[in-house]
Amino acid sequence: MSFGYCGKILRVDLSAMKTRIEEPPEMFYRRYFGGEGFVGYFLLKEIARGVEPLSPENKLIFAAGTLTGVPVGGCGRHSVGSKSPLTGGFGEAESGGFWGAELKMAGLDAIIVEGKADKPVYISVAGGKPEIRDAKHLWGMKTLECQETIRQDLGDSLVKVAQIGPAGERMVRFSCISNDLDAFAGRTGLGAVMGSKNVKAIAVRGDNRLKFADPITVSDIGKWVRVNTPINNAAMHNYGTASVVKPLNASGGLPTRNFQSGSFETADDISGERMSETIVAKRRSCFACAIQCKREVRVTSPFAVDPRYGGPEYETIAAFGSNCGVNDLAIISKCNELVNAYGLDSISTGMAVSFAMECFERGLLTKTDTGGLDLRFGNARAALTLIEEIAERRGLGAILAEGTARAAKKIGPAATEYLITVKGQEMPMHEPRLKQGLGMGYAMSPTGADHCHNMHDTSFTARTPMLAELAPLGIIDPLPLNDLSQAKMRMLTYYTKWMHFLNSAVCCYFVVMYGRVGFERMTKLVNAVTGWDTSLVELMNAGERVMNLARIFNIREGFTEADDTLPQRFFSKHTSGPLQTAVDPAIFQTAKNNYYSLLGWENGIPTKAKLAELGIEWAVDH
Repeated sequence: MSFGYCGKILRVDLSAMKTRIEEPPEMFYRRYFGGEGFVGYFLLKEIARGVEPLSPENKLIFAAGTLTGVPVGGCGRHSVGSKSPLTGGFGEAESGGFWGAELKMAGLDAIIVEGKADKPVYISVAGGKPEIRDAKHLWGMKTLECQETIRQDLGDSLVKVAQIGPAGERMVRFSCISNDLDAFAGRTGLGAVMGSKNVKAIAVRGDNRLKFADPITVSDIGKWVRVNTPINNAAMHNYGTASVVKPLNASGGLPTRNFQSGSFETADDISGERMSETIVAKRRSCFACAIQCKREVRVTSPFAVDPRYGGPEYETIAAFGSNCGVNDLAIISKCNELVNAYGLDSISTGMAVSFAMECFERGLLTKTDTGGLDLRFGNARAALTLIEEIAERRGLGAILAEGTARAAKKIGPAATEYLITVKGQEMPMHEPRLKQGLGMGYAMSPTGADHCHNMHDTSFTARTPMLAELAPLGIIDPLPLNDLSQAKMRMLTYYTKWMHFLNSAVCCYFVVMYGRVGFERMTKLVNAVTGWDTSLVELMNAGERVMNLARIFNIREGFTEADDTLPQRFFSKHTSGPLQTAVDPAIFQTAKNNYYSLLGWENGIPTKAKLAELGIEWAVDH
């Protein structure tokens, strides 16, 4: 490889305790780009139908992308993928921070972990030489202690560590993989896969400088992003992702008490503004990013919170705050520290707590089931206890650690009414009754309910700068929030293709989309990095390609059109609050059929013609 990539993929065979380097041809990179594209390719090509996700036959893929490690804001991300132990289908998530860029600097585009080690190990890629090292002394450690110990082992305080916590070791089905202590491949239970392989961490360190086809243009675009994205995304810069708490609450879109309502009476107490006024100590950033949307908090009462774990993002604030009826930022920050230390996905964990709380309030769980915990909404201390029980698989936590879809079956048939999942994955903190295009995106997501390759209708209801960004795709007219017309499905499919491309490149959509970098500038950046003379059409096709690979993987694993739906709760109105609309089942079904047609899917199944158009005819036989 000449530009942008390292041209090397590391294979780690844990069963044989061997490593090897592969060097794919340039056209492989151009077709799949990296990140989610690599994940889609390797999962479908190399994992046999019906493999148990927690078995040695599953694989775990860490993949940088075209733009990972490029010194431009938003280009520090990487992807992790596997067959999901939570959903049984396509598992993939992206993480920010610095680990992905360091992987490229260590001379690798991806790491594929295969088999299972007989004892705990960690993988070190430092000094250009991969090693499988003993990790018995690390097993059981929380993430901060583990990171510091690995840095001491390797004699380098700048080593970047991707790791699991005790929850991943115990194979909690929604455990995550963290890096830099405050960045996470959070969704679909990838930490459980890593734990099932007896891998505690992957440490990377390198001094490889990426080469670019046009370094001057790369530098110019980097300067533009550095100067303009904090301005275009001022709310993110000032208040982080929690900047959306107040506007979502005002519109009825803030998940409250297990999505029973969309407005929380004390939402101001958990807002980004209140955080900044009270507990925020400083901003943090990811690799090369000027927005600095991350927060570090200092809390001493009623619990001490270690600032090294960062501070709660919006998803965590809503999941443990409004959705559990808790309005104490200090306790939400403690929840954040606990999930980060144990290595739990904060979305699924918060949803597990809120699900249990509703089951308790409706009499499906009693204090006998909870070990004496009073799990009513608003009991913040009970939530803290339940987090630890989930991570340690104790008591009720052992049931919830299997994911709420499995937990509901154990609790009883009535519990399914309060289950908020898609394809077995818990819902992120965005309300489908408010953003109905996003709701369809949840239903169609290959990973189950997921907001990271989805659209947010609130950005496109008027002639906003965000809508103007879509003009190169021919999308120029605003659409209402509750619209599920053919025009909205067109907007959703185009937008989703682009988001899947960004997850292959791998880039931060807070910078690229909400920072309004624009399609033309992004295409120019890919060209400047690689020298490929690419186009927006090719980049959109790359996003659509991985959508189809993921779709075929799920079909192969038993998912059908019937799984492309929403929890029953969203077809009913809120119990209270300003938003009194629901998703109409008949309109939803028509919109779903239109979505299929726009993507060239017959009854949800990609046609041979569509796969041929995308250059992945081989996927038919997998």
